[in-house]
Amino acid sequence: MAIQVGDKLPETTFTVMGAEGPEPKSTNDLFGGKKVVLFAVPGAYTPTCSKGHMPGFVQNVDGLKGKGVDAVACTSVNDVFVMDAWAKDSGATGNIDMLADGSADFAKAVGLEIDLTARGLGVRSQRYSMLVEDGVVTKLNVEEAPPNHDVSSAVTMLSQLG
Repeated sequence: MAIQVGDKLPETTFTVMGAEGPEPKSTNDLFGGKKVVLFAVPGAYTPTCSKGHMPGFVQNVDGLKGKGVDAVACTSVNDVFVMDAWAKDSGATGNIDMLADGSADFAKAVGLEIDLTARGLGVRSQRYSMLVEDGVVTKLNVEEAPPNHDVSSAVTMLSQLG
């Protein structure tokens, strides 16, 4: 069953790129005591993710933070090296925390995985955005299909923040 508004995020571990290389970061490390906008994409460098979803968050990160958000984070079922390169190429470095979910552990734990094996992509994350306050989901916007990104966009999240 997919996570819902009011649910606490399950304890899992992402990989992030630190100053010395890849580092593990727990859900509690990233979301505990903070207000975080998390958005998920099926794959770094894929067309909708790179041309629509990520650019919207890069352009609106200051607006989101201006509404009381402590951090904006992106997760994808990609390795930390791909996520780091994508951050650099998309202008997200220093503005958006890139959370590698290489084995889809987080996507599966929140029940928002999608099997794209028929397209050669394996198990990935559904496209969504959520607002997480001290580890609890307070807003959740899940797309019906991977090519869509309006429901989970930064603009939608901005409008939900008032």
